[in-house]
Amino acid sequence: MAIACVATRASKGVEAPSVTVEVHLSNGLPAFNLVGLPETSVKEAKERVRSAIINAGFEFPMRRITVNLAPADLPKQGGRYDLPIAIGILAASKQVPKNSLKDHEFVGELALSGHIRHCHGLLPVIVDARKQNTTLVIPLDNRDDAELVGYQKVHFACHLQTLSEYLHGQAPLPGIQTGLEWIETETQEHTGCMSEVIGQYQAKLGLEIAAAGNHNLLLLGPPGTGKSMLASRMMQLLPPLSYDEALEVAALHSVAGMSLAPKQFYRRPFRNPHHTSSAISLVGGGSNPKPGEISLAHRGVLFLDEVVEFPRKVLDCLREPMESGEIVISRAAAKLTFSSRFQLVAAMNPSPCGDVDNARATQDQILRYLSRLSGPFLDRFDLTIEVPKLPAGALTQRVDMGETSESIAIRVKSARELQLARAGVLNSELSGRQLQESGGFEQSDLLFLEQSVNKLGLSVRSFHRLQRVARTIADLQRSKDVDRSHIAQALGYRAMDRLLSSLKQSY
Repeated sequence: MAIACVATRASKGVEAPSVTVEVHLSNGLPAFNLVGLPETSVKEAKERVRSAIINAGFEFPMRRITVNLAPADLPKQGGRYDLPIAIGILAASKQVPKNSLKDHEFVGELALSGHIRHCHGLLPVIVDARKQNTTLVIPLDNRDDAELVGYQKVHFACHLQTLSEYLHGQAPLPGIQTGLEWIETETQEHTGCMSEVIGQYQAKLGLEIAAAGNHNLLLLGPPGTGKSMLASRMMQLLPPLSYDEALEVAALHSVAGMSLAPKQFYRRPFRNPHHTSSAISLVGGGSNPKPGEISLAHRGVLFLDEVVEFPRKVLDCLREPMESGEIVISRAAAKLTFSSRFQLVAAMNPSPCGDVDNARATQDQILRYLSRLSGPFLDRFDLTIEVPKLPAGALTQRVDMGETSESIAIRVKSARELQLARAGVLNSELSGRQLQESGGFEQSDLLFLEQSVNKLGLSVRSFHRLQRVARTIADLQRSKDVDRSHIAQALGYRAMDRLLSSLKQSY
């Protein structure tokens, strides 16, 4: 029977579901039919496969060819099906042995010459193939993706002829080297140090607390006070990713069509979108849904500079992912879920003219300016810190520049280890029950916090967020229990609430 089945994998977000390419050759007028819900890029595979088979020195069968991509209800897109379709035609026409296809999966795009080209988004394919323990054949240009995963049953092919020799048992295909020793965990480019930031001691301490507990942070201050400089130095305070976390991040970047250098494998992502970004560019989507900025910042930092200039509708799209840690994109053809457990750092001016004390803006104009940020969105920030103007002479005086990023990072790492050992998660992810069981709060201190929250007019969410911040402050001080001084310090990091309250009272 002139029929052959070849295994491959599709792309569905960060998943790679199995697809079977069924090829049938029958008598009749020569034709090439491709079925199984293929999109335009897959339908064009017919011409690429025909030319590649002929130019590689094989015979293209002049028969009626039917190719089915099963399951038929899964949309197929991209050029990754070229190689399995070509192998299926060669196997059905007995130009390569069928039994050599057993326990093999093939993914790759073909050039007209028969060369096998690079494909985007193959990292999830390699991860799923490792789970199924199958032998995977991918383009040689995707070698970096395979070495990140470290799966030993991955082989690389650069041309149909060399792949045919492998299937006939005449020559082996190259694989990856054993181990991941070439990935260096400490290779990081230091673009700046916290000691270079003049003054702003409260903001530096707030940045340390945010890094230790993975808290969302809002920097509020006039132009030129160092808000963006402080935010850019957040990455030096965070510890590198673990291997599993790094693989999650690399898979999201691979699906988005972005290459990841091996030296950056363990580095946390830092995304800094412009304020003209659309909602789709931030949360992801499109006709073929791809991860947005919040997913590309997974396990890292999303920095929104001039956050007030972002459209309010765009910012409100971030509220749900900030709580759930994932974004669900629903389309008619598919429903995809992308991880988006990111740390939000934002910076803004307190007034449309830059400074609240500037006489060019009235209180009414300032309130309208600040109202661009919705209350529920502001509620997602654990800390809002004022970054004031430097006092006179601060730029010219020779003073101690303070601690380096390296020394602060040691305390941050130690605090994070305490949190993970106590509850298994960082403080920003503690649930209400975990705060009660392992928070280390006295009942009288919680009553003091509740009274403070009611007096400031804060929400129940803020009540729990303040507890998490106080717990992080205690961890940085190596304190087992949280006392009232820690809670008072957490209440001090509510600059936006104080600003809005003072404006309303004077208004």
